[in-house]
Amino acid sequence: MDGMNHFKPFTKLPARGSELHDQTSSPYEGTTIYPHLILRNHTRLTHSLAPKTNKMATQKTPSADPPTSKPAFIPLEANPELMTSLLHTLGLSPALSVHDVFSLTDPEMLSFIPRPALALLLVFPVSAAYESHRLAEDSLVPDYTGKGPDEPVIWFQQTIRNACGLMGLLHAAANGPARDFVTEGSDLDRIIKEAIPLDTEGRARLLEQEQSLARAHRDAAEKGDTVAPGAEDDVDLHYVCFVKGMDGGLWEMDGRRKGPIRRGDLGGDEDVL
Repeated sequence: MDGMNHFKPFTKLPARGSELHDQTSSPYEGTTIYPHLILRNHTRLTHSLAPKTNKMATQKTPSADPPTSKPAFIPLEANPELMTSLLHTLGLSPALSVHDVFSLTDPEMLSFIPRPALALLLVFPVSAAYESHRLAEDSLVPDYTGKGPDEPVIWFQQTIRNACGLMGLLHAAANGPARDFVTEGSDLDRIIKEAIPLDTEGRARLLEQEQSLARAHRDAAEKGDTVAPGAEDDVDLHYVCFVKGMDGGLWEMDGRRKGPIRRGDLGGDEDVL
C-alpha cells in the first residue's frame, strides 16, 4: 500500500490533545500532510514506519519557492532514512532519528512511535488557500528581529531556493532538547553557534555561504529513491517544522514566514505530539 494513503487530513495540529492557541483558522485545513518526527531512540536509529514513496512533485502554480537570484538546492526527498543520514552527516548524534508518522490523531498509530518526539516535520502540497492564509497572517506581524542566546528558539529565514526540507531539519536539530544531541565541533554545532548572535539577514547569509551544508545536502538529495527534480524546478511540496522552545511553547518554524510563530503551550513533560 502506498504510504501516502496512511495519512489523514486534519484541520488543527494537536499538542497532546490540546488545540493550537492564537489561531482562529488553520492554514493546513483540508490539506493532506505527511508528518515525520525527530526523536530519541537508541535501538532503532533509522526505522521507517511507512514504505518509501516519491513525495516530491512539480507543478506550474503555486510554487513553494518563487524564482530568485539566491542559491538553489536540489529538493530533498521526504524520506526519513535519507533525512536521518543527512542530520548525522552534519553532526547530530546517532541517538536521534527521523520516523514516519501515520496519523496525528489515531492512538493506535501513535503507539508505534518511540518517544519523546523532539520535533515534528510536516510535508504538504502548497495550495492557493494555504498561500492566502499565510500572507494574511504574516501581514499582521512585524518582521522578526530576534537574535542572541536568550531567544526561546533559533529561526532561519529561507533564502536558498528549494531548501525547505533542509531548513526544517536545521530548525528541528537546533532547537529544544535536540540541540543537546549536536556533536561538539561538528559542522552543525559550528553553524548553530555562529548563527545565534546574528540577525535574520546574517543567518540567511551564513547558510548561503556554508559549503559544508551545501555538500551534505547535495549528497543526500542525490541518494533518494526517486529521480530528484532540478534545483531550479518548481516544486509544490513544502516542509514546516514544529519544535518545543526553551520557554515551553510549541513553535512553528517556517523559513518562508516573517519569523517563528508561537502556537501554544506545552507542559514540562510534554513532547511535540
